[in-house]
Amino acid sequence: MSRGSVAPKPGEPGVRTGRAAGPGREPSRFGRLLHGGRLPQESGPGGPILRLAMRWVRRPLLPAVRLWRRNIQLRVVAGTLLMSLGVVLLLGLVVIGQVRNGLLDAKGKAAQSQAAGGFAVARERANAPVGPGGQDGASTDGRTARSSWRSDLVEQLASGGQGAFNVVALSSGSEDAGSSRGPRTSGSVDFASIPEGLREAVDQGTGTYETYIRIKYNNDEHEPEPGLVIGTRLNDIEGNPYELYYLFPLAQEEQSLSLVRGTLATAGLFVVVLLGAIAWLVVRQIVTPVRMAAGIAERLSAGRLQERMKVTGEDDIARLGEAFNKMAQNLQLKIQQLEELSRMQRRFVSDVSHELRTPLTTVRMAADVIHEARQDFDPVTARSAELLGDQLDRFESLLSDLLEISRFDAGAAALEAEPIDLREVVRRVIGGAEPLAERKGSRIRVIGDGQPVVAEADARRVERVLRNLVVNAVEHGEGRDVVVRMAVAGGAVAVAVRDYGVGLKPGEATRVFNRFWRADPARARTTGGTGLGLSIAVEDARLHGGWLQAWGEPGGGSQFRLTLPRTADEPLRGSPIPLEPEDSRQNRERALSASAEPKVSGHLLASVPVQPVTDRLPLPGPPRAPVRPRTGPTGVNPAALPGSGARVVARQAGERQDDSAAQVSSDREDTTRGR
Repeated sequence: MSRGSVAPKPGEPGVRTGRAAGPGREPSRFGRLLHGGRLPQESGPGGPILRLAMRWVRRPLLPAVRLWRRNIQLRVVAGTLLMSLGVVLLLGLVVIGQVRNGLLDAKGKAAQSQAAGGFAVARERANAPVGPGGQDGASTDGRTARSSWRSDLVEQLASGGQGAFNVVALSSGSEDAGSSRGPRTSGSVDFASIPEGLREAVDQGTGTYETYIRIKYNNDEHEPEPGLVIGTRLNDIEGNPYELYYLFPLAQEEQSLSLVRGTLATAGLFVVVLLGAIAWLVVRQIVTPVRMAAGIAERLSAGRLQERMKVTGEDDIARLGEAFNKMAQNLQLKIQQLEELSRMQRRFVSDVSHELRTPLTTVRMAADVIHEARQDFDPVTARSAELLGDQLDRFESLLSDLLEISRFDAGAAALEAEPIDLREVVRRVIGGAEPLAERKGSRIRVIGDGQPVVAEADARRVERVLRNLVVNAVEHGEGRDVVVRMAVAGGAVAVAVRDYGVGLKPGEATRVFNRFWRADPARARTTGGTGLGLSIAVEDARLHGGWLQAWGEPGGGSQFRLTLPRTADEPLRGSPIPLEPEDSRQNRERALSASAEPKVSGHLLASVPVQPVTDRLPLPGPPRAPVRPRTGPTGVNPAALPGSGARVVARQAGERQDDSAAQVSSDREDTTRGR
């Protein structure tokens, strides 16, 4: 017995038609979006609406994305669930496929055996002679026996399998159902259940053919069900060919397969949940100590050096905790040692400074006596007396600065704030610096003193800061003018000191506030101040809650800006004076490039040129555009570090290099900028 081609599997129709997208049909927008494609940019009104919708959909997903990035436990558990789900699905498909193939093979072998016996019986009955009484001995003539032969054959073959199979006999043509050669079925089976493809194969061949179909019934009591049909072509008692089919329902096999599917789905879901719980527990044992270490590290960085991890067991996590605790203990010990050393150093400086006061006073008295009597000495001794007085002045200044620094370090500096007009402070500072400016060939000009500049501040400390800045500007101005600018806006007042001297190299605008820092370390400190002036100045500014910032460019001078709040407890939000002056090299280049473009509105700012020293007569300043206050963003605090917010413009090629040190003056008339 030969077997024909196997048609679709159980539950599928014999012939399935599909719809293919034509070559001219484009995939939908939703389909392209689902498959990761990009939608074209739309210029119509739908484009912004689509982008707005995408943002609206994406906004609630941001917390989930943030949680996914920050939580390693969630990622591990989710990955484990996805991988276990994939494994369970693959295993389920394999098991279901094996069970289905086994059920169908068993059913197919049993169906082939049953159909083969029925086909043999049909051949025997067709070959048996028909007598006057018919084949079964009934009292009927031969014509009646021939007309009912197929019906009797179908009933005889179907009687052996009530509910197990049904039999259908069809003629090759389209005969009428009432004729002797019409369709004959058992069990109310609709003969239209036989697919046309199978009928053509049976009609043209001589073997046995089978396929899977859905068996339909003529009554409403039976629903269509999957089945297996086996058919072949035979000849009836008249020698006419007809088709005989055995239809085997597969309802029991389908129920068995559904039971297997449900069992596998339940077991798979249970396995996935169990694996997820196991992964969560395992990862929790690893992530919890890591999170604990991260939290303790954050508290250690905040200064709580006594924090330690809780160590249990002897595994790798316990070893990590012990190592972390040992590191924290060593770190605490080192920090305590450094703090103790720092306290000892500050106390040493303070004690030495105080102890040197008494001998210095005695030496000062003796030096004054010698200095007053220097005219009676020979020239060499008289010069020595003058040098002795100068060095004693520097020594006293150094002691004063060291004492002031020690007070800042100990947190003992107190602010005596009261409303003052900074114009009076600036006038006193300029009056004290005029002799030095005359010796250097410089002029000190004041801008912005036409209106009161009042703030709650300590007049002594503000005067010390401004004296330091003005004297430094005169010392390093190379005989050019020094401009002192004042302004008030909002809740802040500012004083900026601008010089046109050697300027600052890149990176020096922040280091200039360090203690004892020198722009050129190779130079000996034989003249000038103590090197602590700007350090004390920036501490004075911080004590007021203000900013002291620096800007400079090589060969283009520098500008130091002091910004103070008008009220002692008011936080600063900006400064009325920009840190980079209008006449800087970059601003001049920007103004030149703007002047070359077509003028639309407004006017160009007039720059302040670097002024050569010509005479000692006060000259009016060049015309300037009104300076608009520049306010910084809310919450900005450039005074977080010394010199924070400073800017240095790099030297251009061909400009003059100058490696002179940036040093500072203290309360006295100092001649060194820097530390």
